[in-house]
Amino acid sequence: MQPILVGKSVTTPQGGPVVLDPRYGNRHGLVAGATGTGKTVTLMTLAEGFSRIGVPVFLADAKGDVAGLAVAGSGDAKVIERAATVGMPDYAPAANPVVFWDLYGQRGHPVRTTVSEMGPTLLARILELNDTQSGVLDIVFKLADDRGLLLLDLEDLRALLGVVADERKDISTSYGLVSVQSIGAIQRALLRLEQDGAEQFFGEPGLELADLMRTTPDGRGVIGILAADQLILKPRLYSSFLLWLLSELFETLPEVGDLDKPKLVFVFDEAHLLFDDAPPALQQRIEQVVRLIRSKGVGVYFCSQFPDDVPDAILGQLGNRVQHALRAFTPRDQKAVRTAAETFVANPALDVAKTISALGVGEALVSTLQDTPAARAVPAPVERTLIAPPRCRMGAIADNERAQVRAGSPVGAKYDTRVDRDSAAEMLAAKATAAAERVDAPQAKTREDDEDSGFGQSVKDAVFGTKRRQGVVETMAKQTARTVGSQIGRQILRGVMGSIFGNKR
Repeated sequence: MQPILVGKSVTTPQGGPVVLDPRYGNRHGLVAGATGTGKTVTLMTLAEGFSRIGVPVFLADAKGDVAGLAVAGSGDAKVIERAATVGMPDYAPAANPVVFWDLYGQRGHPVRTTVSEMGPTLLARILELNDTQSGVLDIVFKLADDRGLLLLDLEDLRALLGVVADERKDISTSYGLVSVQSIGAIQRALLRLEQDGAEQFFGEPGLELADLMRTTPDGRGVIGILAADQLILKPRLYSSFLLWLLSELFETLPEVGDLDKPKLVFVFDEAHLLFDDAPPALQQRIEQVVRLIRSKGVGVYFCSQFPDDVPDAILGQLGNRVQHALRAFTPRDQKAVRTAAETFVANPALDVAKTISALGVGEALVSTLQDTPAARAVPAPVERTLIAPPRCRMGAIADNERAQVRAGSPVGAKYDTRVDRDSAAEMLAAKATAAAERVDAPQAKTREDDEDSGFGQSVKDAVFGTKRRQGVVETMAKQTARTVGSQIGRQILRGVMGSIFGNKR
């Protein structure tokens, strides 16, 4: 397997190539350095190198410039000169196979998961709940499982919270104390999350991990780029999403041991956001995943400004290190320089602590895992290295270029259209409707009977009359009587008059 060229050693005039052995690509790594020292270009070089040997890569684009991996470079004279210096005789500008993703569905294919798959622990972190409120959220998830309710989107969770509020006393007896205040706090947090646009993240179709591990027909690994320039403004949502994705990989992928190359390389940019304010239980979970996911063929690479942004328990597991310049202006910076120097295998020809502050843009201290006559996967002595340039564009791309790449994506038809199937919200609404109909049925029958009874009485009163007014029958009888009486009276009168005047009838 062809090694990945990281750059050329300039520790000594006779310096040779500095490479990353694909067999140890799953032993994780770290890219650190101050802003503007070339970390992003190093990430692009590594991503491109893995892709060219058939390893899929997933990384977040926090500033918008990583998207340049999808477009061929310009072939600038300085870039070509750097390529010749580091030993890339076959260098030529070229694009990489890229699929764009976006939690908001605007600058890439929507990335979705369900509320159930996210789980109460990570969701509580996204919602910034305290311990008591997190406990109530645990009860909500348990109630959903016991009642067979699917929690797919935030509407489902809100509907179930309404049920918990209505049945609070019974639920408190069976599952634990649930207060009105905690339910209200969770509902307000959900409202804030929706206002941030995160409701797009929850739903279906959910992301299938196989779509992050694609290769092209010619054997190149597809690079998945998450548009995170807006997402990074919501640090907890950003870090929790990437941690969820890493956990899904850990729980889903089978054990494969050591391979000739990784099955996937996962790059976590702005790594300090993952550990800021993370509770101890979550940090332990991260440490466990990072330690064990190696055997499933996944390499995790953290990128941050300072190496001590990553906890020591995890930092000790990162076998491949790239340290760009650090400026020791403050006590915090000076401590970071000492920490970085202590994490490298010493090189007699190099004063690491002094060199870190003197590195130029595009230079880095590099140590990767290599085989020695005595042992395998041993950290090599640190080398001052000129980083190799990527073949792609080192910068942002235009909207029309992004749209063109997205239009040719193999997964667009699968994820661009949202699916809304019946879940907790619909099931609870149907149940409430059925209950209301059962309550209304007797009342409707009573109203119908009342209406029938009233109509019959009205007809009876109209026909037979009441104490206060005559009915149709009585009126007709009196009219008939008057009519008959009048006719007989007229006949008698005519008879009498006829007798008087001598007329015959």
